[in-house]
Amino acid sequence: MSPSRLSQLLAAQHAGTPGNRIVRTMSERGALSATEIARLTGMARSTVSTALTGLKQSGIVIEAGEQGEIAKGVGRPPVTLVLNPDAGTCIGVHLSLDSIQLVVADVSHSVIAERSIDLGLDYPVEAATSAIKDAVARLYKEHGLPLSRLLGVGVSVSGPVSPDGTVQRSSIVPGWTGMDVIKTFRGLFDRPAYADNESNCAAIAEMMWGAAAGESNFVLFKIDLGVGGAIVHNGEVIRGIAGGAGEFGHISIEPGGDLCRCGSRGCLEVYASFNRPLVQMQRMHGRHMTMDDVILLAERGDSGARRLIADTAEIAGRGLATIGTIINPPLIIIGGRLALAGDMLLGPLQHAYDKYTHIKPAKGAPRQTRIIAGKLTENDSLLGAIGLVLRNQGKLERAVYAAPRRRYG
Repeated sequence: MSPSRLSQLLAAQHAGTPGNRIVRTMSERGALSATEIARLTGMARSTVSTALTGLKQSGIVIEAGEQGEIAKGVGRPPVTLVLNPDAGTCIGVHLSLDSIQLVVADVSHSVIAERSIDLGLDYPVEAATSAIKDAVARLYKEHGLPLSRLLGVGVSVSGPVSPDGTVQRSSIVPGWTGMDVIKTFRGLFDRPAYADNESNCAAIAEMMWGAAAGESNFVLFKIDLGVGGAIVHNGEVIRGIAGGAGEFGHISIEPGGDLCRCGSRGCLEVYASFNRPLVQMQRMHGRHMTMDDVILLAERGDSGARRLIADTAEIAGRGLATIGTIINPPLIIIGGRLALAGDMLLGPLQHAYDKYTHIKPAKGAPRQTRIIAGKLTENDSLLGAIGLVLRNQGKLERAVYAAPRRRYG
């Protein structure tokens, strides 16, 4: 089938037709049953049935079978229908400290391939775009995918991105500061391009198939070698006028404190990230260590590792309590690699949050604000870049997503 037909159905001018509403919903949610489509669109079952018949005949919608298999562990019910994967593909790109990650997926929410490109610190933009274009060409050739079916490119950036696509001050990818990422990638592939901060993309990914599936209002708080975050209201990521909303790591909690990489002093990131604790652990053990190494030691009972995780959780909980006092969200999702520490992190973090936030849980009553770990610590920002494409293809007002299955050629 022609990708242009799918694009027509996603276009805003067709927003009121049953076919358009179904295609938009499936683009947002992935694989669905006819019953779920009726519930989500608010249309009568008979209307959905008639529209689906036409969409099946045109090849836009197919019966799921293997195509629509939901990822295990998400807890969603079996599904039967997906958008035809032949209708189009999209590319997700994550611009990180010293490398670039790529993912290719199709409109049925199937992940087809992933690739990582090591470029070294402070890599130049020209080298990055050249490597990305070459890698995409190879991936499409390896998997027999025609580039003519590329619908769009989503870009996750390790730094704030303004709504017009300009990268703001970024100490992680300084070479991209001031660059119009949307214009760059639109020119690179001659397709629509979308861009956002990595934490905002992570929040989109959690809405797609992670811990925030079905949630419309929540805060994402990432604890890694840095601290980041995102605010989601009514299913929309709040970006701010210059793309700086949710930059929790750069709230100054000690105005006379230590210098942060952003140039300010006493930022929450200086104290609540796991950067300094990791250096301490490396010094104690006399070798290079990763966060995964420290978490493993803690799981095996290492008292030093457990103490450093708990100390980080306590400081992060205090900072998060400030955010909770301002926003008072129903749900907080903890992302970043330190979330892999599970209850060793979440326990003391919840305790500190409850102690310092303004609205405290009543004695014996359930907490009004739940704090849980995210489900996507490995590649949330990268997969969120795919979500940018699926979300923006139809210029949707809201976006909630279902789980993509993994398919490798």
